[in-house]
Amino acid sequence: MAKGYTQIFGLDYGDTFSPVAKMVSVRLFIAMAALQQWSLYQLDVKNVFLNGDLQEEIYMEQPPDFVAQEQSSGLVCRLRKSLYGLKQSPRAWFENLAMLFNNLV
Repeated sequence: MAKGYTQIFGLDYGDTFSPVAKMVSVRLFIAMAALQQWSLYQLDVKNVFLNGDLQEEIYMEQPPDFVAQEQSSGLVCRLRKSLYGLKQSPRAWFENLAMLFNNLV
C-alpha cells in the first residue's frame, strides 16, 4: 500500500473523490427494479483501485523486499496506475468507470 498519508493537498494532489450511494437511494432502486421486474446483478471488485490511470506524476519508494534489477534499494518507482492508499485512487478509478459508461451510452 502506498503512503498516501504523507501526501500534501495542493502539492501532491488537487482533489479527492469517493462516490458513495446513500442507503435510501439503494432501497429506492431495488424497489423500482422489483416493480418493473428488472434483473439485478451485483459486482464486487476487490482490486478496483488498481485499475485507475493517474494524471499526476507520482513516485514512491520501492517496497521493502523488492529490489529492481539487482540495483541499490534507494531507487524510487514512478506509478502509472493507482494504488490503495493514494488520495487520488478513488477519483482515478471513477474516471475510468465514467468513461466506460459514456462509451456504452
